[in-house]
Amino acid sequence: MHKLSRSNRDKLQQFVSITGASEKAALQALKASDWHLEGAFDVFYSQPQSKSLTDTRHLEELYNRYKDPYLDMILVDGITLLCNDLQVDPQDIVMLVVSWHMKAATMCEFSKQEFIGGLQSLGIDSLDKFRERISFMRAELKDEQKFREIYNFAFAWAKEKGQKSLALDTAIGMWQLLFAEKQWPLVDHWCQFLQAKHNKAISRDTWSQLLEFARVRQWTLHYQTMMQKAHGLILLMNSLNT
Repeated sequence: MHKLSRSNRDKLQQFVSITGASEKAALQALKASDWHLEGAFDVFYSQPQSKSLTDTRHLEELYNRYKDPYLDMILVDGITLLCNDLQVDPQDIVMLVVSWHMKAATMCEFSKQEFIGGLQSLGIDSLDKFRERISFMRAELKDEQKFREIYNFAFAWAKEKGQKSLALDTAIGMWQLLFAEKQWPLVDHWCQFLQAKHNKAISRDTWSQLLEFARVRQWTLHYQTMMQKAHGLILLMNSLNT
C-alpha cells in the first residue's frame, strides 16, 4: 500500500469500507477499472464471490423488517418504511434502480427471492451498506448501457399485471422520471402530444423506440418539425402493432 499515491490509497480505503472486501480484492477491482471507483464497484459486484460477503442472517432480518404481516412479500407499506430508513423519497428514481437490481417483476412489490437476491448481488446485508450504495446506484443512470437496461426494465415493471401495454398515464409518469435524468428537452411536449393525439396505452415497441428517438441530438430543429417526427413515430408504431 505504501507504493500507492494518496488519491489511490483513499480510493482503496473507501472501497474496502463500502464493500467489506479484502485489500487484495479491492486492489484487483480498482486496477481492473483503471482506478475509477464506480467502475471498480461494477467489477467487484459482478463477481460471484461478492455474495459470500453478505450475512444471510442479516438479510433475513432486513426482509422480515419490511415484509407484509399477512403475505410473504414486501408491499407498499414495507417499501415506504425502507425508503424512510434509507432517507430516500419513494418517488426518487434511485428506487427504480434498486428494483432493477432486484429484478422485481412488479412495481411496489418485492418477493423474498427478489429482495434477498438483489441485496446479495450488491453485497448489501445492512442498512448502512444499503445507504452507502445509493450514490453508486444513482450514478449508474449516467452509464449509457445501464440506463438503456433500466429504461427497458421499467416497461414490464410499471405495467399492471396481466396487461401487455402500459397505461398512458403511467407511461407519461415514467418518461418524465427517466428523461428528467437524461434531460431530454422535449419530454413535456412529447407527453402533451400523446395525450392530445394518441390517448391510448403504450406498447412495448413504442416504449423501446422512443429511447432511440430521444437520443436524436438535432434539437435545434423547429418544434413543429420535431412534433411531425413524433407523429410519424406513433403512426409507425401503430402500424407495427396492427
